[in-house]
Amino acid sequence: MAFKVKFWGVRGTIACPGPKHTVFGGNTSCIEVSMGGEKVIFDAGTGIRPLGNWMLKKGAHEATILISHTHWDHINGFPFFKPAFDPKCRFTIMAGHLDGRTIREVFSEQMIAPYFPVPLEIMQAKFSFKDFKAGEAFDLTDNIHVRTARLNHPGGATGYRLEFKGKSMCYVTDTEHVPGAPDENVLGLIEGADLVIYDCSYEDEEFAAKVGWGHSTWQEGIRLAQAANVKQFAIFHHDPDHEDDKMEEIEGKARDMWDGAFVARENVRLVL
Repeated sequence: MAFKVKFWGVRGTIACPGPKHTVFGGNTSCIEVSMGGEKVIFDAGTGIRPLGNWMLKKGAHEATILISHTHWDHINGFPFFKPAFDPKCRFTIMAGHLDGRTIREVFSEQMIAPYFPVPLEIMQAKFSFKDFKAGEAFDLTDNIHVRTARLNHPGGATGYRLEFKGKSMCYVTDTEHVPGAPDENVLGLIEGADLVIYDCSYEDEEFAAKVGWGHSTWQEGIRLAQAANVKQFAIFHHDPDHEDDKMEEIEGKARDMWDGAFVARENVRLVL
């Protein structure tokens, strides 16, 4: 049974449509994973809107949505996720970074006046909201195992590892590294993974001016991937100021550093 990964949104911070973001895409974080008929969605940035349209076209009615954290660029596509308004659909939404709050509360609060005119309660799909603590592990089905890790980001964030039929992929965004001190939480999570999708908002030479912002670099991501014997590494969560020509430059330099690295593009599907 195939293990498929598709990128629907690859940007961080804010969606950036326009002629200089067409090659790599301008939607914010959203990734779809299909495993033997089961569907997992990572994050609900603006990329979840085209994913939802595709799901309705294909008659896909169920998924588990795993949220890295609830900053706007990772949840603000959810009110425009059409399957959420379809009574035939069923979704489990999970998060592990909230302390004293629930993921249902956060999703509901972004959809109340004066921020949004349609409340969560109008959505007709069947929802199950579940909170856990980053660092826990759990099974989604008999064949799909999830491991998690706490990430270094303002307000907290959760990294995920999906394991299915001997294959594994990791979703590690948003996280800030400490130069010269590899993050042991991340290394433990990604060890031996077939694919790691990692927060590469910046380059090393940009990083000093961004300390405290909660993000990492593609060079640090490659260093972690090589140390952990990762097979493929996806550069993800692109800075909105990094336009297509800049992203092409980054991809060239990344491939020179390690041929297992590539830059994530919207609408690209991988089979592990």
